[in-house]
Amino acid sequence: MNNKLLEGVDSPADLKKLSVEDLPALSQEVRQEIIRICSRGGLHLASSLGTVELTVALHYVFSSPTDRILWDVGHQAYGHKILTGRKAQMDTIKKEGGLSGFTKVSESVHDAITVGHASTSLANAFGMALARDAQGESFHVIPVIGDGALTGGMALAALNSIGYKQSKMLIVLNDNDMSISENVGAMNGYFRTLQVQKWFQSAEKGGKKLVGKLLGDLVSRAKDAARTFFDPHSKNPFTAMNLRYVGPVDGHNVKELVYLLEKIKELDGPTVLHVITRKGKGMEVAESNPIYWHSPSKFDVDSPLEVNKKGYTWSNAFGDAMIEIVAQRKDVYVITPAMREGSGLVEFAAKHPERYLDTGIAEEVAVTAAAGMALRGIKPVVAIYSTFLQRGFDQLVHDVAIENLNVVFAIDRAGVVGADGPTHHGVFDLSYLRLVPNVQIAVPKDALELRGMLKASLEQTGPVAIRYPRGSVQPVAAGEWGKLEWGTWERLVSGDDIVILGTGKGLEYALEAVQGASNVGVVNARFVKPLDAVMLTQIARSARAIITVEDNTVVGGFGGAVVEFLAAHDLKPEVRVLGIPDHFMDHAEIPSLHAQAGIDAAGIRRTLETLGVAFAAAPVAAD
Repeated sequence: MNNKLLEGVDSPADLKKLSVEDLPALSQEVRQEIIRICSRGGLHLASSLGTVELTVALHYVFSSPTDRILWDVGHQAYGHKILTGRKAQMDTIKKEGGLSGFTKVSESVHDAITVGHASTSLANAFGMALARDAQGESFHVIPVIGDGALTGGMALAALNSIGYKQSKMLIVLNDNDMSISENVGAMNGYFRTLQVQKWFQSAEKGGKKLVGKLLGDLVSRAKDAARTFFDPHSKNPFTAMNLRYVGPVDGHNVKELVYLLEKIKELDGPTVLHVITRKGKGMEVAESNPIYWHSPSKFDVDSPLEVNKKGYTWSNAFGDAMIEIVAQRKDVYVITPAMREGSGLVEFAAKHPERYLDTGIAEEVAVTAAAGMALRGIKPVVAIYSTFLQRGFDQLVHDVAIENLNVVFAIDRAGVVGADGPTHHGVFDLSYLRLVPNVQIAVPKDALELRGMLKASLEQTGPVAIRYPRGSVQPVAAGEWGKLEWGTWERLVSGDDIVILGTGKGLEYALEAVQGASNVGVVNARFVKPLDAVMLTQIARSARAIITVEDNTVVGGFGGAVVEFLAAHDLKPEVRVLGIPDHFMDHAEIPSLHAQAGIDAAGIRRTLETLGVAFAAAPVAAD
């Protein structure tokens, strides 16, 4: 496609040189560019396609970077990146050394916030508006938040504060009835009732003239009347929070959006503009299946077809195990905060809907709901990404751990996750879980061990965390659970001069690293809390050095636990702690990140060499 309009747009200032009549064509060019960029696979396609016209309209009406446009989550901001000087770099997005897949303050002056987790934009915008007013400035603050992100308690709490303080801002509610999975909850149901109201359907058909009339009526009325104009019975949750509400309006008519934004941008106080969009807009297959096309595999631009994602994953292994467990036990319940697909629970939700809860993007609710279930005899399993469990940490401590409740945390995406970068790397869970009393922590080496740990965890007293990485794993036949003695480690390679204690992916690297080495042992340190005190004591008394390997920060993780144990028991072998360094690692492929951290096979071998280990030369192949 010839992007003749887009070729001349390298900044929002360039965009403003176009006429309003040019904007539909420009929007189409931006949409085609997003499709081309995302065709390589692994990028956020459907979300960015759904916000094209909205992005164009916002940058046409407002003046970034003076005005601050805040994109919640950020995976819908590819069009924003294209229009703000990064067009030529878009092919590097999510590649090592390239653009972030989300908005990032250090990447561009046009990125108002660094994001990866949902529901943060409104509180950020609230703070910016307060700072602006305190400093006597006059720039606009425009957070863009999806209806999925609005299910998060942090977003709703921010709305309450915004309504109280009445600082001027324009909140754009991007309503596409989707987050990654279908949205859930009462708020989502309310948005659906708005969309079917007759006046909204008429507004879509009537175009600018009717929207202008509605807006004129709104602006001309007194403030109190304006807040209830669209809902005379005051059932609108936004007006109940003292927020002016406008909408819903068609989010794919760029000219009408520009007209409307120009009219409402100078209104005092906080205004909510409810914009209806379609995730995957402009790409038929993405519109019909926005869940798959949220972040699809590589596809052909001219003939995009849905393809299966590669291989069998740890998430699949978890989901399959839970299907079997719940079929055998009537006291088990699975909870996820809006991550049905990512956590491998699609089939589980279909087979056991009565034993499945999606709380929406509300990790705190997921954890505390699990506590409530545990208090009444249910054994809940919370399926959650490592980085997202950070948002439920207080609830884990306050609501679960203090009373030693029987809650299992199935922690997916533990360790570095690759192209999603620092907002998504799950490299802190061993550290923040280890410091909480009563929590037991297990790290399986393969799918069979994961299954065994899940089954055994339901027999434990108190909270149990089972962490496993992103990526593929060898599948296990149904009905196979393996043999697992809870709390014990496993010797995989004999040797007592130097012993490597490996966890998770680090164990796999350790097994590769010791090939050709003499008298170097490898242990599957599959329980991080409590440690296998018997085996660790035996190792410490015979080995001159211990190496710990983990896909977690070196600060307070598994290695720290070993060092603390040795110090407490006056055991003095030399210890080398290998893990993720004490800084935020950028986005890159997982093997590259492991190499940078020195926890891959080559890094472990280098550490062994510093301890005086010699490796046998590789045999020379015969001619």
